[in-house]
Amino acid sequence: MNTLKINLQHAVSEMLHHKLRTLLTLLGMVFGVGAVIAMLSIGEGAQAEATRLIEKMGLRNLVIEEKQFDTESLREIREDTLGLHSNDIKALAESLPFINKSCGEKTVKTWSLFSPHANSDGSVKAISPACFEMANLQIGKGALFTEEDNTRFRQVAVIGSEMAAHLFPDQDPIGQNIKVNHLWLEVIGVLQKDDLSKDEIQGIKLGAEHNQVFLPLETAFKRLKYETLESQIDTIRVGLDESIKPQVASLAIDKLLKRRHGNIDDYQIIVPASLLNQQNQTQQIFTIVMSSIAGISLLVGGIGIMNIMLATVLERTKEIGLLRALGARKADIKNQFLIESATIAAAGAVLGIVMGVVLSFLIQSFADWPVAWSPFAIVLAVGVCLLTGVVFGYYPAKQAAELDPIEALQKN
Repeated sequence: MNTLKINLQHAVSEMLHHKLRTLLTLLGMVFGVGAVIAMLSIGEGAQAEATRLIEKMGLRNLVIEEKQFDTESLREIREDTLGLHSNDIKALAESLPFINKSCGEKTVKTWSLFSPHANSDGSVKAISPACFEMANLQIGKGALFTEEDNTRFRQVAVIGSEMAAHLFPDQDPIGQNIKVNHLWLEVIGVLQKDDLSKDEIQGIKLGAEHNQVFLPLETAFKRLKYETLESQIDTIRVGLDESIKPQVASLAIDKLLKRRHGNIDDYQIIVPASLLNQQNQTQQIFTIVMSSIAGISLLVGGIGIMNIMLATVLERTKEIGLLRALGARKADIKNQFLIESATIAAAGAVLGIVMGVVLSFLIQSFADWPVAWSPFAIVLAVGVCLLTGVVFGYYPAKQAAELDPIEALQKN
């Protein structure tokens, strides 16, 4: 232990004696470790964010959305199909036993949305009460509307947290009224605010519920007017039991809807479980590419360490010869130079950690990417860095240990 302490002190002394040379040698390690930590922390954050976004859709849910067409194409399509309809929901529930819950949604075209205190440019959705649970929307204040509110066409609304703050600044919105187009609604609940940084995954919009108004679907059918070519609903959510894979269920649902829609492809089926798989594959590719770049940086750093240690061996040939003449064994010389190379790598790892943390925060700030810190990322980066230092320091250490002490002492 005493020998190790002396070797460490000697290694630090050598590094401080050649500051610029040591710094240049460290750069490869610093960039390599910094890249690994930044890459894994950002990748971990993106993965966690994507998982949370997809979980909002429900991994055991399928989402059926209507497709968008221009007016002329839509007019032709409506000759054969009415588009997504509440009867489709009934047919799916009655015909496919693996569906255990379902709900419908309709985006309301809004030209006026205001409270007695402010106007809003947010969006409005009419939904079945079951959609709150299926879309993982949690109540923060007040209550959600019920199936009884829906069937009795009650003029009630649940609003997002941002909508509440905008329409009712510094006030309690519960019990107050808002107006959607020509329809007055009583606010009975405010959704819990989530901390998701994005509302889109794989190009699929998830709704940005924080700035929306939700009213009962049947109330919207009864109280609001729609354009002639509009489908009755634009989104259907279905929940699946554990007896079937979502990908298989989507095929059965597609076959049934095709038959009901006259083989018109006027909808798309979104499988959240498939989106998660795609996200994982994309993340794996990103990790492999970034790891390769970081690995190249560490390789360059390792070559730098080997180069500087070989130069150090040449510079300290007489020192090595004197140590051997005083009784130092080959193993002692080898260990001394290995400790020096490992110390350089460790210094590079420490600076790399600092660089990785700073780089992660910069990317988070400028690119608005989430960051999740992983102890595994830091341990992995530091471990690989130290291993690289030892591996690339082994050959110079072996060369030093193999020097003939008599010849070494005779070197000029």
